[in-house]
Amino acid sequence: MILDEIRKGENKKLELKEKIPSNEAIAKTVVAFSNTSGGKLIIGVKDNKEIIGIEEDKIFEYEEKISSIINDLCYPTILPEIYAQNIEGKVVLVIEIFRGSLLPYYLKSKGKLKGTYVRIGSTNRVADEEMIVELQRKRFNKSFDEEINFETDIKDIDLNIIYDEFKKIGKKCDYDKLRNLKLIKKVNGKDLPTNALLIALGKFDNTMIKCARFKGVTKEIFIDKKEFNKSLFYNLENSIKFLQNHLNLNAEVKGLQLKEDLEIPILALREVLINAVIHRNYLRNSDIKVAIYDDIVEIVSPGGFPNGLTIEEVMNGRSEIRNKILANLFRELKYVETWGSGIEKIKKLCREKNIKFEIKESGNFVSVIFYRPKIKRSKKTLSSSEKPAKNQRKNRFNKPGRNSL
Repeated sequence: MILDEIRKGENKKLELKEKIPSNEAIAKTVVAFSNTSGGKLIIGVKDNKEIIGIEEDKIFEYEEKISSIINDLCYPTILPEIYAQNIEGKVVLVIEIFRGSLLPYYLKSKGKLKGTYVRIGSTNRVADEEMIVELQRKRFNKSFDEEINFETDIKDIDLNIIYDEFKKIGKKCDYDKLRNLKLIKKVNGKDLPTNALLIALGKFDNTMIKCARFKGVTKEIFIDKKEFNKSLFYNLENSIKFLQNHLNLNAEVKGLQLKEDLEIPILALREVLINAVIHRNYLRNSDIKVAIYDDIVEIVSPGGFPNGLTIEEVMNGRSEIRNKILANLFRELKYVETWGSGIEKIKKLCREKNIKFEIKESGNFVSVIFYRPKIKRSKKTLSSSEKPAKNQRKNRFNKPGRNSL
């Protein structure tokens, strides 16, 4: 119901306006929705979500005006659904936009480079050139990782790293297999690597995973710091070991056996790291970051949700793949079982251990936060640095540059 959407407030797929905004403001929102994940612009609702409605005798006038604005100012053609909705006796105007297939959409007056807008959170932002290229790829259902890399000679690449990964699961991999997986493509009779192959082997920029254990609940003091910058398989394995080394073990006696489990399920942490590696944006000049504090574990991945996904859709198991070739490689290697099953696995594991976790999309980053179980200690054992933890936590989450270690 629209009322339920309004109560949640503005987000990636919803914008609220008390009155009809300027022509350009309408066009920016419509373009941003079309380029991202679609959405609704609702007129007759205040910022505080109070429904005040619009003049009923002007509904048809408004509909015609908004249709003309969208047609005159936006390109390619955008076909909105514009309708009146009665909510608790008050009429609001809804402009519903669906994600377009002729990406990118932009303002005619500003052109493609300056007039392309995307929806990030509850704001409309101008897309940079890199993002515009990404939108153009989506138009043709292409991913960056399947593009051929003409700068690297296949002879300079150690393919044994991937062959060995297949051996670990009892599978054979050879040159033809790499061709079938589209890790290698032939152009004019010459074999060339795709970006996916170079990314998997760590021969591409921004494949590093940075791990850090901080003292307390802020980034002020390092206890330990590691940077893993080889193949994605090496980076994953060692990042998981880093987590195991710095998280607590919980012991439980079952019969004559002593069973020890990590305080946060290691399979849940592994799933999040794999998702970060597969779905991150490798064109972003940033690395995956794993941060351990006294109260949380945070895993940050560059790039928002692919194809305009919302948090609600992700939590419900919807899967959109940004790096198709890379994702297929990881599925072949049994890192991934079924598309979209990862989030259910994480929810189940955390529910069983009573661990709270949440997913956030902030700008061009996605972060997954696991809340560590509290250690029971008397007040006398608390250090001075631990006592103001609440305020420290507030500062950490609000501090600029939180996504950089």
